Amino acid sequence: MFSKILIANRGEIACRVIKTARRMGIQTVAVYSDADARAPFVRMADEAVHIGPAPAAESYLIADKIIEACKQTGAEAVHPGYGFVSERASFVEALEAEDIAFIGPPVNAIAAMGDKIESKKLAKEAGVNVVPGFVGEIRDTEHAVEISNDIGYPVMMKASAGGGGKGMRLAYSEKDVREGFEATKREGLNSFGDDRVFIEKFIENPRHIEIQILGDKHGNVIYLNERECSIQRRHQKVVEEAPSPFVTPKMRKAMGEQCVALSKAVGYYSAGTVELIVSGADKTGESFYFLEMNTRLQVEHPVTEAITGVDLVEQMIRIAAGEKLAMTQEDVKIDGWAIENRVYAEDPYRGFLPSTGRLVRYRPPVEPWADDGAEDGRRGVDGIRIDDGVYEGGEVSIFYDPMIAKLITWGETRDEAADLQIAALDAFRIEGLGHNVDFLSAIMQHPRFRSGELTTGFIAEEYPEGFEGAPANERLRGVLAAVGGVVATADADRARRIDQQLGGEFYAPGDWTIRIGEREEGSTTHEVVLDEDALTVDGEQVTIEMQYAPGETMVDVALYDNDAGEEAEPLELYTIQLKPTRTGYAMTTRGATHQLRILQTRIAHLASHMIEKTPPDLSEMLICPMPGLLVKLHVAEGEEVQPGQPLATVEAMKMENILRAEKQAVVGKINVSEGASLIVDEVILTLSNAT
Repeated sequence: MFSKILIANRGEIACRVIKTARRMGIQTVAVYSDADARAPFVRMADEAVHIGPAPAAESYLIADKIIEACKQTGAEAVHPGYGFVSERASFVEALEAEDIAFIGPPVNAIAAMGDKIESKKLAKEAGVNVVPGFVGEIRDTEHAVEISNDIGYPVMMKASAGGGGKGMRLAYSEKDVREGFEATKREGLNSFGDDRVFIEKFIENPRHIEIQILGDKHGNVIYLNERECSIQRRHQKVVEEAPSPFVTPKMRKAMGEQCVALSKAVGYYSAGTVELIVSGADKTGESFYFLEMNTRLQVEHPVTEAITGVDLVEQMIRIAAGEKLAMTQEDVKIDGWAIENRVYAEDPYRGFLPSTGRLVRYRPPVEPWADDGAEDGRRGVDGIRIDDGVYEGGEVSIFYDPMIAKLITWGETRDEAADLQIAALDAFRIEGLGHNVDFLSAIMQHPRFRSGELTTGFIAEEYPEGFEGAPANERLRGVLAAVGGVVATADADRARRIDQQLGGEFYAPGDWTIRIGEREEGSTTHEVVLDEDALTVDGEQVTIEMQYAPGETMVDVALYDNDAGEEAEPLELYTIQLKPTRTGYAMTTRGATHQLRILQTRIAHLASHMIEKTPPDLSEMLICPMPGLLVKLHVAEGEEVQPGQPLATVEAMKMENILRAEKQAVVGKINVSEGASLIVDEVILTLSNAT
C-alpha cells in the first residue's frame, strides 16, 4: 500500500480524497494555485505545494508541475479526482515515465473511452447498444447539415472530447445546425483542445442512467448498480439519485452486464462510469443506449456509496496498489435510497446566471467531515452528508466550477431521502452571493419528481418561464403568519423592556396584520393574535412550537394538530431563515423567500400599500446578463434585425451564450468590441425601433 499520495485537484473532491486517505493511514499532498492558498483542502492535507497562478491552464492542468510536486514530497501515487487531468492519457504516461502510480484506469482505456467517436465503435463491437448517429470526421457545417438530415431531427451535436455539459448543442432543424455547429466546435477547442464533433439521434423523453463500474488489475469487473441523473440544466447534472425509480431488476442486470463487457473489452480497472440514455417511453426498459464512459470518479459517486456501503475512493487506491477486489457481484446490494443535490453559486431567479464572489456567511446543515471514521460515514450524520471545499469568508472563484457543496441524503425510501433534502436545504445558510438552494428545494417538492416521472427535459418543461420560487400552500402561509406574529411580539417586547429603562409603562402588542407577498397581486393578508391562552391566525387556532430570541436568524418550527396530546408527533417541521426588512421580515423556507409586512392591527388601516419600483425599459439595449467574454458580434451598426436573430455571443464558465433580439429593431451604437471582457448589466449595444 502507498504511504503518501498526491491529489491533483482542488475543492470538495480534494477534501473527499484526503478524508479517505487519512482513514487508511496514508499521508496526503495537496497542490494549489494562488486562488486556493487558503482553501480547506490545503489545510487538510499533510503537505501542500504551490503550483501556479489561478487560471487552471497555468496550474492544475500543467502535468510537469504536478510531477515535480510528487518528486519534491516523495508522493508515490496521484489521485486526479475529476476534471482537470483526470482523463488525460498523456498525463498518465508522464507519471509512468517517472515511476509514479496513477490512481485510475490504464492509459489505453482512457484514450479509447475519452474519444466519444472511438468509444462508440468499441461499444458496438462489445455488444453494447448504441444510439443511431454518424461516427466519423465531419468536414464542415454543410456536411453536418447533410448528416443531420439523414439521421432525422432532433439531433445532438457533441464535442468528441467533451464532458460536463460543455460542447453540446441540440438541433431541431437545419437552421439550428447551421447556427450551432461552429459554436460546438469552438467550445470543444476552448475547453478540451479538440474541435472534432459527432452527431447522433436525440432520444425523445430521455432518461439519463449510469452504471458504476469497479474493476481490478486481475481481470475482475463488477457493477455497483445504477444512478439516475435525468434532472439536468444545459446538460449539466443537477440532481442525482441511486437507485433509479425507473430501472427494474431485469433492466439493471442487462445494463450492468453490457457495461461490464465493455469494461473488459478495453482492459479497464479502477472506478469508472458508463453513461446510458434510456427511452422513458419504453416501459419494457429495453431501449437503453451507450452514451460514453467516464474513466474517473464521478461527481455523484456519494449516492452509490450510500446505498452500497462501498467507499469508491478507497477501492480506487487499493486497486492502484495492485490489490484484488474484496467483493463479487453477488456481494453488491441496494440498501435504502440516496439523493444528491449540487449547490451552485448561480441565481435561479435570474436565469441561473453565474454568481461568483465572496461567501459572507456559510453554514451547512451538518459539519462536513464530522463523521470521519464512523462506520456509516458514507451516509453522513443522521442521513445527511456534506461534501464541500469552501469556507466562510472565502470566494467562489470565476476560474473554476461554481460548486459550493454537494448535499447527499440517505433514507430507507425515496420519499424519506427527498424529505431529508428539503429539511437540510432549509438549514443551509449562504449569504454574499446567489445560490440555487431554493430551486433545489422546489424540485424535491415537485409532484412530478416525487412520482419519479423524470426526463432530461424536466427543468425546461416544468419551469419554461424561469424560476420564481416554490409556491406556498395554505398551511405554509398560516405557519409563516404565525411565526411572524411570534417574532414581532418578541421584538416588540424587547423594545418595551429597553424603553422602560427610560421610565413609563409600555406593553408589547399581541395583535398583528401580516401581509405575505411583495405585491398586492398574489399576496395574502392575515390577522394574527397572541394572548396567554392561544395563537390564532384569521380566527383559527394554530399550535406551533418554536424558540426565538430577538436577533436570531434561523428558527426551527414544529406544527401540531390543535387537539394533539403532549406525546403527539408534529404534522410538519420547518426551518425558517429570518432577515429583518424595513417593514417586517423576509422568511426563507421550502424553496422560496416570503416577504412579510407586519403592522400592529390598530394602525394597519393607516398604512398604505407598499411602493413598488417600476423596472426600467431595457428593450432599447442589449444588456450582458453575466460576467464573460464577448466572443462574437453578429451585427453591425445600422443593421435591421428580426426577433430571435443572434446579436452577440458571450462565453461564461467556458460555455457560449447567444444573445438574441427580442423584437424587430435597428442596431444603434455598439459599445464594445469582440474579445472584450464584460461585466453584469454592461450595455453591449443600443437598439431603436425599426421604421
